Amino acid sequence: MRLTRYTDYAMRVLLYLGARPEKLCSIAEVSRAYGISQNHLMKVVNDLVRAGYLESVRGRSGGIRLARAAAQINVGGVIRHTEGGFDLVDCGSCVIAPACGLTGALHEALAAFMAVLDGYTLEGLLARKMDLRALLAPEVGPN
Repeated sequence: MRLTRYTDYAMRVLLYLGARPEKLCSIAEVSRAYGISQNHLMKVVNDLVRAGYLESVRGRSGGIRLARAAAQINVGGVIRHTEGGFDLVDCGSCVIAPACGLTGALHEALAAFMAVLDGYTLEGLLARKMDLRALLAPEVGPN
């Protein structure tokens, strides 16, 4: 199973903000920390705001932050939201689909994969929050 870059970026944003719950962060700051495109992050952040995972504060002192506690953000839910679909193979157009057991096996494997992710919250992924903060970028001021 391979997740999309979109999902990867969504999880990175959530982890970054979860490691800094006391402050508003900018998309540019997150972009610099990971060395990824600010334009791509804008799209991801807008989607996460619309979905209720993030809160956006406009204005000169604005930024983004988690819209709810990290303990209330389920990793499986985020993955389901950001991934367009989970069809591992295209069984719909296959001539042997009616008699093939692969479809069922893949659905079972995907259900197990998602069950594991459903067992995690963002808070659980942030167990080493201070280490994450140090790796992403040292603080440069009280902001």
